[in-house]
Amino acid sequence: MELDKLQPFLQAMEEGNVEMLTAMLDAFLLEENPDDQYVLADLFTQYGYLQEAVKVLEYLQFLFPEENQLKIDQAQLYLEMDKEDDALNLLTSVDKSSEAYPQALLTLADYYQMIGLFEVAEQKINEAINILPNEPLLLYAKGELLFETGRYLEAARMMEELLPVQNSIQAVDLPLKLAEIYSAGAAYEEAIPYYAKALQKEVAPDVLFHAAYASFQVQHYETAVKHLENLLEIDPDYFSAYMLLAEAYAMQEKNEDALKAIIDGIARDEYEKEYYLFAGKISLKLGRVKEAESFLREAIALDPEYMDAIFTLTSLFSTEEQDEELIDLYETLKQDQFEWSSMYPFLAYAYDRLEFYEKAYEFYKLAYTEHKEDAPFLEKYVYFLLEDGKREEALEVVSILQKLQPENSTWFEMSE
Repeated sequence: MELDKLQPFLQAMEEGNVEMLTAMLDAFLLEENPDDQYVLADLFTQYGYLQEAVKVLEYLQFLFPEENQLKIDQAQLYLEMDKEDDALNLLTSVDKSSEAYPQALLTLADYYQMIGLFEVAEQKINEAINILPNEPLLLYAKGELLFETGRYLEAARMMEELLPVQNSIQAVDLPLKLAEIYSAGAAYEEAIPYYAKALQKEVAPDVLFHAAYASFQVQHYETAVKHLENLLEIDPDYFSAYMLLAEAYAMQEKNEDALKAIIDGIARDEYEKEYYLFAGKISLKLGRVKEAESFLREAIALDPEYMDAIFTLTSLFSTEEQDEELIDLYETLKQDQFEWSSMYPFLAYAYDRLEFYEKAYEFYKLAYTEHKEDAPFLEKYVYFLLEDGKREEALEVVSILQKLQPENSTWFEMSE
C-alpha cells in the first residue's frame, strides 16, 4: 500500500478532525481495495479511533461475510469499547471448523479472564490448545491465566517449556515473566537467575528493583545493594529503592551507609514518613539520640497517628528519662484527638520519676487493664503500689505475676 494514501488520514487524526476523517473514509471505502482498507482499520485502531476502525471492518465484513478473522477483529474492538454483547455474538458465530476458531476461543478466554470468570477462561484456552496443542501463544496464555489465579508452580512449568521457542512469542520477555512468577510465589532463589537473564537483555529500573528485592529476600544483601545503586544512578527518583537500599545496608550492619541511603531518599521525597522512621531507628543504633528524636518528630508531624513512630519516640524518651518531653508528646497528640493506650505505661513511669504520684497512679491503672500479661510492667506496678501503701491492689497484681513467672519465688513470698 502506498503511504501517500494514508497521509491525509494521519494528519486528520493528529489534528483531531473527525469531520474530515468521516468524509475521507466514505470515499476510501468506495474507491480503494479491501487490503488497503484493512490496513486503514489497523491504523485507526493504533491511534484510538475505534469507531472508525469498526466502520471499516463492518464494511469489509459485508463484502466478505464468511471471513472469520474480520469477526474477531471487530469483537476485539467491541470489547475495548465496552460493547461486550456485540463482541460475544461475533465470537460465538465463528465456525468451529474455521482456522480462526482457536483465536476466537483465545479472545473469549481473555474476556472471561478480564471479568474474573477464570474457570470459563481456562475452559476456552484448553479447548483451543486441544486444537493446536503446540501453539506457543496459546500455551503462553494458559501460563498467564495460571499466574493470575495464583497457581505459580504450574505457570512456571508451562513458561519454562516455552523457553526453547520464546522467539515465536513476540513482545514477551519470558525470563522476566518467569522471574515475576517465581517471585509472586515467594520462590526467590528460582527467580534470581531469570532476573539476571532479563537484565542481560535490558537494564530497566523495574527489573533492577525486583531483582534487588528477590536478592534481599534470600539474604544476598551485597547483590541487592549492587542492583539498587545501579538503579538509582539510572533513575534517582525511583523512591522505593532508597528504603530497600537502606535496609540492605542495615542487614549487613553497615548503619552509616544505611543512614546515608535513607537521608538521600528524604532529599528526594520529603513527605515519606517511613523514611523518617527508618532514619530515626538507625540513628538510635548509631547512638545519635538527638538526630533520632528529630527524625521521629518529622515522621509524626507528617502523620500524627503514625503508631510505629510514636512508640519509638516514646520509648526513646522513656529510656533517656526525658519525662517532660514524653508527657508533652502525649498532650500534643491528645489535643489532636489521638490517644493510644500503649503510651500509658511510659507515662506512668515518667510521672513516677517526676514524683507526680497521683498522675502516675492514674496512668498505671489505665495501663493495667490492657497490660495484664506484660510482666515487666506489672513488676514496676507492684512496687509502685507497695510504696504508695496500696497493698491489697499490689497483691492482686502479685497473683498475676505468680502465674506469669511461677519460677520467681519473690512473688510467692510477697503473698505470705
